[in-house]
Amino acid sequence: MARRGDTIELAVLGLLHEGPMHGYELRKRLNLMLGWGRLLSYGSLYPALKKMLRGNLIKEAVPSGVQTRRQRIVYEVTDLGTAEFSRLMSEVGPAAWEDDNFDIRFRFFSSTDMEIRLRVLEGRRSRLQERLDRVQRELAMTQAEADRYAAELQRHGVESVEREVRWLSDLINAERNVQGQPAPAPEAPTASPSTPS
Repeated sequence: MARRGDTIELAVLGLLHEGPMHGYELRKRLNLMLGWGRLLSYGSLYPALKKMLRGNLIKEAVPSGVQTRRQRIVYEVTDLGTAEFSRLMSEVGPAAWEDDNFDIRFRFFSSTDMEIRLRVLEGRRSRLQERLDRVQRELAMTQAEADRYAAELQRHGVESVEREVRWLSDLINAERNVQGQPAPAPEAPTASPSTPS
């Protein structure tokens, strides 16, 4: 599992790869990427920025134009930061497709080689399929014991994962079609006993 600081670093490098930004704009864009369930405070962002400054991954720039009393600091990615972003985006191990890191990596897929994108998508799909199989087995075992609301919550979870597995399969097939590879038959999630087929 990726540490939150590593996820923030990847996201900041990716955003600054697209252009310079000040801290307020970075936080706003990061929160859009992370989603409402993982909002980022200034108390998390600024220590990450300071660490990245010390590591020479980013630098502070003085904005051109009229100077105000409280000048906003603009951050830019350095050559070392660009190389680190490329390195992080080329990793294809389990951290690349775990929940904490996948969304951020997916956001910057346009900066990633097609083979790496495919490996990350396939790893994510495989991980979700394992999770889906486990939850479906548990659901089948506990369905008789669970009350209606617990069963509904489990069914909702199964349907959410099934939907993401289908989405990933569509993305993988689209990537393969661009590459000119024949697309294999899509992996359909196994329907749970309570999910209509």
